[in-house]
Amino acid sequence: MPSILALTIVLAVLMMIFGGKQGTSSFFSVLLNFGILFVTVILISSGFPPLLVSLFAGICILATTIYMGNNDDRSTNIAFEATIIVLVVMIIMIVPMDHWAQIKGFSTEQSDEIEAFNLLIGINFEKLAISTAILSTLGAISEAAIAISSGLQEIIDQNPDITKKKLYQSGSNIGSQIMGMTFNTLFFGMFGSDLALFVLLAKVHAGIGYCINAKIFVSECMLVLYSAVAVICVIVITTFLMARRLEKQQKAAAKAKKQESN
Repeated sequence: MPSILALTIVLAVLMMIFGGKQGTSSFFSVLLNFGILFVTVILISSGFPPLLVSLFAGICILATTIYMGNNDDRSTNIAFEATIIVLVVMIIMIVPMDHWAQIKGFSTEQSDEIEAFNLLIGINFEKLAISTAILSTLGAISEAAIAISSGLQEIIDQNPDITKKKLYQSGSNIGSQIMGMTFNTLFFGMFGSDLALFVLLAKVHAGIGYCINAKIFVSECMLVLYSAVAVICVIVITTFLMARRLEKQQKAAAKAKKQESN
């Protein structure tokens, strides 16, 4: 606990020094999101439907992360709208995929750590796995959405007469860079968190067939893939929403200019 507290204080100080007011706001958004996740665990363990709780918590986390992490309401509104759409799309995809993969519960590699506990806790582990997958994608999609919307908004501010085609091209260029960085972050995050598991599998000379069928490995890979798909979706949807708003703004400007000339 002292180590965690010390690191938290260091993080807060650095964010306040180098981020100023925005850094302070972002730090408190992290604390608020931690509180939301803590309440989510309590609600699910108390018997509330995991999917509904996760959906509500996901919307709260996205709103907190996006609106407390950016000052420009124009880009944040688009980013929030895009993340909500992607969240719904991911729920539609995750529910059947997790049911088909059957990765609920704990794996055999974790049996020694939990053998002293009773797993009959009265909660559907499949729904818990789905909730975990939903919440795991939130960080990736919120980061990508705010990055692409802020970048495109800056382009629009510099060139208000830009065409939709060029804006789509700019969105594609920005999105490809975001995808590359995000995929590497997700992959190395999974590899770093499961390094001990990989060493164990190597020590017992587990074959590739065992690895790709191990529940713990499959579940981690699916979380990474879910986040990767979500990032691609949020880039496409955010770019589309920004282009649609640009078209409306240009039409309104042209109409106002025509009225002034008359």
